[in-house]
Amino acid sequence: MFFKSLKKLNAWLHLWLGLASGIVIVILGITGCILVLEQEIKNISSPWLFAEKPAGGVILPPSELYFSVKKALPDKEVHSVWYHGENKSAAVTINSDSVVYVNPYTAKVTAMVHHEDFFEFIDEGHRRLWLPDKIGKQVIGWSTLIFFVLLISGLVLWWPKKWNRTGKDQSFKIKWKAKFKRINYDLHNVLGFYSLLLALVMCITGLMMSFSWFNKSVYWLAGGNSVPHKPDHEVFNAAPSTMLAHADLVWIKVQKEFALYNKDQIIISFPDEPTEPIYACTDMINGHWRDLYFNPTTLQLTKSAGKRLSDLAFPDQLRKLNYALHVGAFAGLTSKIFFFIASLICASLPITGFYIWWGKKKKTKKHKNPVSLKT
Repeated sequence: MFFKSLKKLNAWLHLWLGLASGIVIVILGITGCILVLEQEIKNISSPWLFAEKPAGGVILPPSELYFSVKKALPDKEVHSVWYHGENKSAAVTINSDSVVYVNPYTAKVTAMVHHEDFFEFIDEGHRRLWLPDKIGKQVIGWSTLIFFVLLISGLVLWWPKKWNRTGKDQSFKIKWKAKFKRINYDLHNVLGFYSLLLALVMCITGLMMSFSWFNKSVYWLAGGNSVPHKPDHEVFNAAPSTMLAHADLVWIKVQKEFALYNKDQIIISFPDEPTEPIYACTDMINGHWRDLYFNPTTLQLTKSAGKRLSDLAFPDQLRKLNYALHVGAFAGLTSKIFFFIASLICASLPITGFYIWWGKKKKTKKHKNPVSLKT
């Protein structure tokens, strides 16, 4: 009797939590599957991302790209250069609303793209539902938590009553030759099960981004210190030479001394003040990266510089890989495709679930109000 009551409660929670969060989950799923393949879509739709390497061509240092952009756009503030590698354009960030693409072999400006493009719009929907930041992030965070509960309650509802051939067929196969109502049920039940593991990964990593208490809890469960050490605030002297000269030196230093993977793919920042550290990003591979900060005077690493992934303890590795796990980039295009499919299935679950509920509701109505036949 007790287990029967629990089962009814589980079914009730699954229904009403699903109805309450359904629209948000559909939006998260659709925007998520687009963002998973963002770079692959851009590579097809954005020819300015590519720059053919001329015979004997070499990639120019950050300062030359800086001067080229300032010459073309003198009223803009240049903040950083992102080298994407051989035969790829370098992305130069200007002000806070645009990116200029530059041929890294000739320093020629080839395109300017505003941040407010299609993918920025999709990203805003995925992160905050196109609502004001504080409200949108809370809606996304709590909807993700609800979806996590739905996945667990859905597994309980999916669990076969009997593990015989009929029970297995109903739980693991879609009966394509059946009526639409049965196909819809199978799409919800069977596809929901097959996407469960990846959906849980997306949920947990999403919750780590949404709530600091959840992030700290996962970190602690993985064996980490619940109060991670923060490096002391560092004060630097002004660089003795120009900022651009030191940005060039950091670019060379990162390639020769620090980069392990994709050595020609580096981000270099141009500090606003001569006392600010010079930021560089390297080892960008499969959705994770290494952040480096250099003393503007000595060009030595600061205390806040990130370690190599292999040098981190397991809890810190887990936290560092959170984004890669969320978007399925940890194994390249193969894992991205699996996460794309799983995200699409997640978007379909509220729709198929709603149709199941609506069908049952209509059926109940018919039984309650039978049509009387006159004789």
